[in-house]
Formats: sequence, C-alpha cells, structure tokens
Amino acid sequence: MQYESERIEYKSQMIDDIYKEVIAFANTNGGVIYIGIDDKGKLIGIDNVDETYTRLTNGIRDAIAPDVTLFVRYILQNNKVIQIEVGEGSYKPYYLKSKGMKPNGVYVRQGASSVQASPDQIRRMIKDSDGDVFEEMRTATQELSFEEAERAFKRYKVDFSEEKYIALGLRNIHDDQYTNLAMILSDQCQHTTKIAVFGDEANITFKDAKEFGGSIFKQLDDSYAYLMLCNRTAATFKGLERVELSDYPEDALREALLNALVHRDYSYSGSIIINVNDSCIEFISLGGLLPGLSADDIRSGISQPRNRKLAEIFHRLRLIESYGTGIRKIYALYKDCALQPRIEVTTNTFKLVLPNMNVSGAVSESMPETTEKVPGVITPQMKTVIDYLAEYGEMTDEDLQELLNIKKTRAYLLARQMNENGLIDIIGRGAAKKYLLK
Repeated sequence: MQYESERIEYKSQMIDDIYKEVIAFANTNGGVIYIGIDDKGKLIGIDNVDETYTRLTNGIRDAIAPDVTLFVRYILQNNKVIQIEVGEGSYKPYYLKSKGMKPNGVYVRQGASSVQASPDQIRRMIKDSDGDVFEEMRTATQELSFEEAERAFKRYKVDFSEEKYIALGLRNIHDDQYTNLAMILSDQCQHTTKIAVFGDEANITFKDAKEFGGSIFKQLDDSYAYLMLCNRTAATFKGLERVELSDYPEDALREALLNALVHRDYSYSGSIIINVNDSCIEFISLGGLLPGLSADDIRSGISQPRNRKLAEIFHRLRLIESYGTGIRKIYALYKDCALQPRIEVTTNTFKLVLPNMNVSGAVSESMPETTEKVPGVITPQMKTVIDYLAEYGEMTDEDLQELLNIKKTRAYLLARQMNENGLIDIIGRGAAKKYLLK
C-alpha cells in the first residue's frame, strides 16, 4: 500500500472534511481518495457502505461549487473501501459553497496535505479559467448589494432586475457567480476616486482632499459634485456687459470624469487621482492605453474600450455617447481657448489635463469685445421651481429637493444653473439658504 502523497489521500471513515480533499485535488493536479483506509495505509473498512456512498455522492454534489461531479469517479473495492478518483477541474477555483470563493473555502494540494489557497492563488485560478478580460472574471467577493446601481438604472428608466444580470455581464453564465463588473457596480466596490486640491501648481501644498468610494455610480455623483464646488466663476466686462465664465466647462469636467471611471484598468487596486490647482485639473487613471493606440489616436476620437461591458452599461444609461466622442467634445469646448487640454500617457497611466480658462492668457484674444448672453433653456424642472416661487415667494434647499424628488447634489447644481441664468437669487448659506425669484 502506498503512503499518502500529493496525489493520494486516506480516510478511515467518511467525514465532512472529505470535501476539502476533493476541492484540493480538483484545484491542483487531481488525485485519489480512499475511504476505509487509515493514514498509515492500513485497511479499516467502512461500517455501512451504502449509507456512506449515498452521503458521499450527495455531499460532493451539494457542498462544492462549481459542479465538480464531472471530474469525480467512484469505485467500490471489495465492499469495504470507496475509491474516489478526482480529476483536475477545468473551471477553477472549486470551493465550499458554505464559505464562498475565499481562502477558507478554497483548497489546494501541497505535498500530502490539503491547505487553504492564498488570495493570489485564487486570483490566478480565476484568471486561468475566465481569461484575461477583468470585468468578465468572477469576483472573489460574492456578498454584493446594488442599492446605488438600482437607483441609477431607475433614474434613467432602464430595467435592472436580476433576470438581466447575466445579459448585463454581472453574473457568470457558467455558475451564476458575480463578476468583477458586478463588484465595480456594487455598493462594495473596492476601488475609489481621490480628489486633492492644491495651493500651488507643483501640487505640493494641500488645501483639501476627498476620497469617494462605493458603487461607481456613487463615485460619479459625489466626485462630480465636489468638482463643481471647485469650479469657480470669474466675472469680466466686455464694454458694458458683465461676462461670467467658469474656470472649466461643466461638460468638460463631466466627460473627463466619465472617461476616467469607464476606461481605467480595474485590475489595478489603486485609485483614480484627480489633482486640482489654480491653473488646471489633472485626471489620472490607471492602465495606460491599450496596445496599438496612441495619444494622437485618442485625440482623433478613436476608441477601443478596455471595459466593454461597463461602457455598454453607461451607454445604455445615456451617460456616455458613442465611443470616442467624449475626448473630442472636450477639445471642442476649448476651441476658443489659448491653452488646450493635454493627454499624457505612460505604460500604466493615462492623464488628461484641463486648463483653467480663467487663468491669465488662457482665453483667446480673438474673442469679441462684447459678449451677448444667450438666455438658458428653461427645463421642466426649472419651470416647476419658478411656478412654486411665484406662488409662495421663497423656498429652502429642502423644499427644492422635496418638490422635485431629487438629491442634494442635483438640487445644488440646478439652483446654481438657475442663478447663473438669471432666474433666481440665492440668499444666505447652509441651513439658512433660500431661493427667491429674480
């Protein structure tokens, strides 16, 4: 009789620990388990073969995921020993359903022992089984919730029922496990967006810093709202006309932020970095450009999405248009500006730099001496606010949110836009802030 080895395991009787051995063999190079032989190689025999056989086959089927039964073969020896032949699985990692795809649920064979797999081993097995497309791989974290994603889909009137998860790419078609795309959209998203405000152009002296986490949808909303707070307005005079110009076009900030969130390489654990100073805003995302693309290609509108399914979701929600238009739109917004946006690429990073339009010399001298203001379009939400103020005279920020059923961030941006369009006055700050008709 052979001793226990990397390919052989003995068990005197059937115990639940047997499932770990099956998993370890399936996750490594396969092996054979003998029930009814002790670890010294001595024949003990099984007390109740039929009961043990039934419990064993049912347990391996029910306790292990993905389904490993295709790689398991049972042989009864002399009605005393059950021989379990386990082949190397084709869809690793195999794990205990009760524990999930975590180290305490995933086992590998190490010498004559079955040991917990390390996080690196689990990630490597996922990559080997699922391929190199990060968003399509199974995520090691399977306890996910989607409150922010549900709100975002509802806001844009797109179905987000569980029946759509596979079609959207949130669940794996093979074993119904959540993918990395699901993790990115979930409230448990492990990636973050960091925004730092500096008092100097060298980005050394900190003035403020924020880190936004959670679902990518929450990061989008929170980061955009904070950038809008950083987006100051300068007033100049062209003749007798007072002209107000924001440091950065709002659409440019939006497109730059969306570009960073949608196209970054999520296989890196680092954060998106946004640096704000008096002269520019830098959007730095991880991953560089895909092979074959150059910075000139990106400026020309050529796009090859790294995260295709994520881009499709944002396109379906109408957050982005057709691929490649965002960067072109940013350059179009700066067409009358002496300082143009810059794209800087390294092997592992992509940086988009937006110049501050109000920095001395940034605005092209070819601008006309007089500027005629074009009244902004009055949206249905604005009309509702105007009607309310016409009847009641004033409203608080809380009144505005309740009236339109919108969040605080959206209320702030709407009120600011109405104020810039000359529709309302904003009196006071904080809890004392009130809105009045012009």
